Amino acid sequence: MGDKAIFDRRSIRKFSNKGVSKEIIDTIISAGIVAPSAKNRQPWKCIVLGNEHKEEFLTYMETGIKREEINAMLPQSKSGLTDAKNTLQIMREAPVLIVVLNTNGKSPFVSLNADERFTEICDNLSIGAFIENMLLQAQELGIGTLWIANTCFAYRELISYLDTEFQLIGAIALGYPNENPTARPRKTFDDIVEFRI
Repeated sequence: MGDKAIFDRRSIRKFSNKGVSKEIIDTIISAGIVAPSAKNRQPWKCIVLGNEHKEEFLTYMETGIKREEINAMLPQSKSGLTDAKNTLQIMREAPVLIVVLNTNGKSPFVSLNADERFTEICDNLSIGAFIENMLLQAQELGIGTLWIANTCFAYRELISYLDTEFQLIGAIALGYPNENPTARPRKTFDDIVEFRI
C-alpha cells in the first residue's frame, strides 16, 4: 500500500447501490487486523451488517437519536444531533456497515479508575490504527468509506440490539463511491509540529 491511498482518501457520503463482495470486505478487515496495538491486546471486534441486519441496526440508531432529543444522555452534545440524523441517512445509502467494538472497553456511562482509563486510552488508540488500516485498504480497492462516531447518541439502544457487553466505538460505512470530494482544509505542518531536537 503506497502513500497514494493516504493522500487520496476522502470521507464518502454518497454511495452507489452496487454491492460489495465478501471477498473485498474480508480484504479490508484483514488489513485492520495487522494494525499495531498496545501490549498486542488487539482489542477490536467487527460486526459486518448488510441488508435487513443493517436496516435493523439503523432503526435502533434512529430510535436512540429520537430519544436523545427528548431525554438526553449526552446533554452537552445535543448540538450534534442534526449531524447524527444526516449520518443516519448516509448509513442507509451505504450497502455495508462495519460496526467496531472494543473487547476490553466498558460502557462510557460507568466510572473508571486511573489504570482503567489509561488502558482504555491505549486500546482506543489501537482501534484507531485498526480502523485507519481498513480505510486505506478500502481506498486502494476503490471502496469509499465514512468513519462514523455518531453511534454515540444511540449507545444503549445499539448495544442492546447487538447483544454485546463490549464497548461500541463506532462504525464504518462502505460502498462504491458516488462522489469525488475535494480535500478538506488541513492545519499546516507548522501549526501542528514543534521540534525539540
